[in-house]
Amino acid sequence: MPLPFSPPFAPMLAKLSREVPERNDCLFEPKWDGFRCVVFRDGDAIDLQSRNAKPLLRYFPELREPLLNALPQQCVVDGEIVIVGSRGLDFDALQSRQHPAESRVRKLSAEIPATFIAFDLLVDETGSLLDVAFQERRRRLETIIGARPDPSVVLTPATNDPAIARDWFQRFEGAGFDGIVAKPLADPYSPGQRSLLKVKHERTCDCAIGGFRIHKDGEGVGSLLLGLHDADGRLHHVGVAAGIDAATRKQLLVDFGPYRVGALDGHPWREWADAVSHAAAEGARLPGGPSRWNATKDLSWEPMRVELVAEVAYEGLMNGRFRHNARYRHVRADRDPVSCRFDQLEVVAPAELRDLFGVEPTS
Repeated sequence: MPLPFSPPFAPMLAKLSREVPERNDCLFEPKWDGFRCVVFRDGDAIDLQSRNAKPLLRYFPELREPLLNALPQQCVVDGEIVIVGSRGLDFDALQSRQHPAESRVRKLSAEIPATFIAFDLLVDETGSLLDVAFQERRRRLETIIGARPDPSVVLTPATNDPAIARDWFQRFEGAGFDGIVAKPLADPYSPGQRSLLKVKHERTCDCAIGGFRIHKDGEGVGSLLLGLHDADGRLHHVGVAAGIDAATRKQLLVDFGPYRVGALDGHPWREWADAVSHAAAEGARLPGGPSRWNATKDLSWEPMRVELVAEVAYEGLMNGRFRHNARYRHVRADRDPVSCRFDQLEVVAPAELRDLFGVEPTS
């Protein structure tokens, strides 16, 4: 009997909240920082689909056998693909797995193997479970994963206690988790709908402004290039801040004018700017040049003397850079750029993945 549905399939999504809800009718799970993945199994056939309906099995071939060992003959399971390193989840390593060369994919699958985290069961051998309450879908998923244990296929931890969820929200961040997801126990699975609730971290920090990019409409500042100093005083590029309203974009372009004069004299990123200019002349691609994802997107930037500070909101830091674009709040005239250092950021000790999840670090 064929599966009730097959790719392309729109997984259920979540809407954003800043507080863990005080509800006893939800199950709370860690929000894994990986690639969303829906697994379709029909006998020996396995298909892995990303959130945007792209095939994933070619990039993660090492998951085929573990999934065949862990899952029943016919099923559809919603989950996440992650890579676990010695310090927690490693999203950079995960991104490196999407390589076009098959030989490179095979090499990386052995060196940095992925883990599949299961968190919902959409089809089992009885048929579609989309209309079944999440509480029952979770119970059946626990039975499946528990009966066929495999270290590469892991059932996500869950709790119905908001106090434990708040504790997870703080402790898990150090291991690279995005936050917490709240799932109503009585709800069916609603493909493509934002029926869940995600609680994500957001903090503010002060960053030195090293330059900016013009907005895509040509009107004003589109984003700021941000820097933080290390203990030796070196300014590191940590990402960009966007989300600037139209009126502020235009005003910032006026305000930044004086700081563009002589901007590259002694600028800590001068070599980057010179390299970008040279690459553009030679038709090459470097950071600050055309985007490799969108050839029409201009990522050239305008340097500024590093004399201004911006307060920005950010969700997390990974490998010395903001995990997502920060959001601009305002320029701070009361701060010296030299005082914008990494040690201002809140540091959360990594959670012990082995103790919490039974997941062994791979590096």
